[in-house]
Amino acid sequence: MSEGSSVKQGVAAGTVMGAAVIMVTVGLLQLFQGLAAVYENEEFVVGVEYLYKFDFTVWGWIHLVLGAVVAVTGLALFTGAAWARVSAIVIAAISIVANFLWLPHYPWWSVLIIALDVVVIWAISTWRPNPSDAWA
Repeated sequence: MSEGSSVKQGVAAGTVMGAAVIMVTVGLLQLFQGLAAVYENEEFVVGVEYLYKFDFTVWGWIHLVLGAVVAVTGLALFTGAAWARVSAIVIAAISIVANFLWLPHYPWWSVLIIALDVVVIWAISTWRPNPSDAWA
């Protein structure tokens, strides 16, 4: 392995651990966002009409379930298992779609979560674990 590739893999491996932390954090934040939408759906700002409009209670449940799945997948990512890496990429992609659909309600929040999900996908997809690593 060349030195440039070795450095890139070191950065990617470190970023995967960061991605796991990001996933747990994003999952918890989505849980809280879901709780807010379920319990206080009158408080949310309603933007212009759009094609994929759901009731805020439905959005709340979507964010609750997605948040729990993202957080659990982030915890599993700490193991470095192949199934956890694949699951994390799929779940982060689903989170991107859900937050894209949430854009009319809270655009800056959605853009932030989408950006964090992109970092997670990049880190996991560029990392090639060394079989000699204890946690890979």
